[in-house]
Amino acid sequence: MHKIWLIVQREYLSRVKKKSFLLMTFLVPILIIGMSVLAALIVSKQNEFGDVKKVEVVDESGAFINTLSNSNTLQFSFTTDGYAKAKSGFLKSGYDYLLYIPPSMTGVLLFSEKKASALTLQAIENRLSKIAQTQRMIASGIDTALLTKAQKPVSVDAKQISEEGEADAQTAAAYIVGFASAFLIYLSIFLYGVQVMRGVIEEKVSRIIEVIISSVKPFQLMMGKIIGIGMVGLTQFLLWIILSLVLSTFAGAAFLKSGGIKTEQVAQIQSGPEAAAAQSAANEGLGMVLQSLSSIPVGYTIGCFLFYFLLGYLLYSSIFAMIGSAVDNETETQQFMFPVTLPLIFTFILSMNFVIHNPDSALSVWLSMIPFTSPIAMMIRIPFGVPGWQLALSMLLMILGFLFTAWVAARIYRVGILMYGKKASYKELAKWFMYKE
Repeated sequence: MHKIWLIVQREYLSRVKKKSFLLMTFLVPILIIGMSVLAALIVSKQNEFGDVKKVEVVDESGAFINTLSNSNTLQFSFTTDGYAKAKSGFLKSGYDYLLYIPPSMTGVLLFSEKKASALTLQAIENRLSKIAQTQRMIASGIDTALLTKAQKPVSVDAKQISEEGEADAQTAAAYIVGFASAFLIYLSIFLYGVQVMRGVIEEKVSRIIEVIISSVKPFQLMMGKIIGIGMVGLTQFLLWIILSLVLSTFAGAAFLKSGGIKTEQVAQIQSGPEAAAAQSAANEGLGMVLQSLSSIPVGYTIGCFLFYFLLGYLLYSSIFAMIGSAVDNETETQQFMFPVTLPLIFTFILSMNFVIHNPDSALSVWLSMIPFTSPIAMMIRIPFGVPGWQLALSMLLMILGFLFTAWVAARIYRVGILMYGKKASYKELAKWFMYKE
């Protein structure tokens, strides 16, 4: 155990002292927060960047002259010239678009010198449709205020009931926490597992491995490398979380102090003044989601996340270390990497489309039990509530799966790290596994 700890220290310290580690650790949160603030500033200063599009309107129906108003991105000017004259002089008119509305309000045309953007086309369509619908209802003698009131949607609040009473289900928060946890585990296994593989290849090619194994057993070397790089990953994740929270707090305070983005302004940028109410409702919904996140059991969720993060990383890193010992360069790893990572990729895709919507289905339960798929599938299910026996069984199988995988990987690793110039195959790996000590 003492030798494993020495290897862990070496792997950990040699990586955290690198300039690249320090640069990425501090640069990633700064870039993410900085880009978010920059994007928000660009949206808030949309007019100052000259993004207002001028639209010349030929309205032969006469229904939009007093109802089609300007927005932060669209400025309408009505002309009394006929359609043919406006179209022939459009290229020299200085307008970005020419909007032609026939008397029947069907077959509306939008002309532009360059291709019209999808957002601009959608914004104009939405505004014309709403105005036309309102005028048609008025012409038919329909009370639009009464109709709007009658069309008010019915909202449903999800509740959970138990012996202790009832509580809010907080489904939105479960979606967010489940997706974020699964994505972080998926990303970390690839990011830090590949580092283990590359480290093994570098030591093998440089022949340093021959000197090292004269003092330690191959299994001790493999486990020390895996644990050391895993600690590097935990350190980096912890620093990213702390720095992101600090930077986002200061950036948010500074942005709000400078004026921020008004709800009505964002609504107008998207589709005009009539979208302000919808945007306000969306902001209220976002506030409810953020508030519901506080209802998630933080300690329980973080504890499960750390368990599946560590065990998932250890399991797959054992396989990556085995692959690294079997090849002489990173190009040769491709034949082994895809079959190994396929369960992880398959589970991530399936979880985003099925498990997150059906967390208690038979397929979801089985995916959360199999060690190669449970780190992602179980973290999707946990925010929705998992029976205690299923969680305990999944954790037990995860531990047993790691021990078995590490044993198999170690038997191949002990032979592979001393093999040079021989292209490995699955048949060759099977032979290495059967070799006696």
